[in-house]
Amino acid sequence: MEFSINLTAPEKAAADCLVLPLAGARLPAALARLDERAGGWLGTLAASAEFGDKAGSVLAGLLPIDGAPQKVVLLQLGKDHDLATLRKAFESLARALIQGRSASVAVALPALKGVDSEDVAAAMAQAITFESYRFTQFKSEPEPAPALTSVALLLAKKAEQKAVEEGLARGLAVGHGMNLTRDLGNLPGNVCTPTRLAEEAAQLAERFHLKLTVLEEADMDALGMGSLLSVAKGSTQPPKLIVLEYHGAGDGKKAPKPAVLVGKGITFDSGGISLKPGEGMDEMKYDMCGAATVLGTLRAVCELALPVNVVGVIPTCENMPAGNAVKPGDIVRSMSGQTIEILNTDAEGRLILCDALSYVAKFEPDVVVDIATLTGACIIALGHQTTGLFANDDALADALYSAGQQTGDKAWRLPVWDEYQEQLKSNFADMANIGGRPAGSITAAAFLSRFTRDYRWAHLDIAGTAWKSGAAKGATGRPVPLLVEFLRQRADKKAKK
Repeated sequence: MEFSINLTAPEKAAADCLVLPLAGARLPAALARLDERAGGWLGTLAASAEFGDKAGSVLAGLLPIDGAPQKVVLLQLGKDHDLATLRKAFESLARALIQGRSASVAVALPALKGVDSEDVAAAMAQAITFESYRFTQFKSEPEPAPALTSVALLLAKKAEQKAVEEGLARGLAVGHGMNLTRDLGNLPGNVCTPTRLAEEAAQLAERFHLKLTVLEEADMDALGMGSLLSVAKGSTQPPKLIVLEYHGAGDGKKAPKPAVLVGKGITFDSGGISLKPGEGMDEMKYDMCGAATVLGTLRAVCELALPVNVVGVIPTCENMPAGNAVKPGDIVRSMSGQTIEILNTDAEGRLILCDALSYVAKFEPDVVVDIATLTGACIIALGHQTTGLFANDDALADALYSAGQQTGDKAWRLPVWDEYQEQLKSNFADMANIGGRPAGSITAAAFLSRFTRDYRWAHLDIAGTAWKSGAAKGATGRPVPLLVEFLRQRADKKAKK
């Protein structure tokens, strides 16, 4: 998809399809000339009952402009519009454009009170990039690619060009990052192995000049990562610990401390000896969406060249049943030296994350955020709309919450109070890996908190938001928008100091 910015009035645009966003039924003054050339039919169409005033309504038609037919799509933004409303409206428009037959589209970007033109352009570009995604690589006869190949954003004022350029770049970067995350999540488990994730990381490192380190099983064993390696024992696929370093704010002793993103990378989760039910087990290929999110976020950060330092860390393996697999009741020693009684082998995500969270202390991080499809309990608590947010630092939690509100990729904070640690007590080890049914997502976070006491840490439980089931089955690309905005705001704060 090719995007461009044109300082052109709508009546002078040359495209197969002209998109006109409207706030209500009245035409803005900027469209008066176009309506005149259409013989007044544009105003009639905008005021028609078929169009209506509901935000996100789309109406397509052919208008006689100077006697020649021109395809026009009207997009209703609603009278009371904010960024959230606009985002949903643009998503509706993007679906209509991708399903249509126009190869080129010109969009008259609206000038709206209370909404920056940069945010408008970002939301538009992200929506179209997201909706153009197709996962067809395993189909013998894939569905045809969308006809749409070029999108021009029309500006009325040259003063807005820089803001729109920045918004376009941001929207495209986030969209590309989300689509990479979706691609990796949608790959089947026999293709997306830990080795494949390491290869994807290598491609990202080569393209954007990142520092890549891949720890093999022997390296992890030497570091004492007994918890992570216990999960990998039942699989023939070798585990990996993948580390990508982006130095957008400089390298060396005086460089700012990095933000570290840790992504759970269970490329297939059978549950191990605590075997999952067969129904829906195919969706356990999505148990590496935390890892995919780290790679997608890093791609977006690199594309935007954000002036921040970011380290991505991905502990990855399969969780499979076998004669040598870890068993309920086994006790393992983590990299931190703490011992863990494994009461349920299906609570494996926290077992690989805890060693990765101990490992990242070597980077002397400013903040650490882990992203994991960790608990079904989080889905019961928050459904499929909202990511669970846990943190040992209020300012960090507030920043992540704010980024989610800004992007519509929402998260909600849940507690990790010390009282919940009681549920993790073990008679035989320092802790158990599960705390029973009550507050399951919280006790999982409480478990992780035992390995993060030396730095500011947050945990995003994306079990309910990383993918969809049913007819719309597929990875969502969340929470890439949240994390990119979080890192973008960190860069802005550093720049203002």
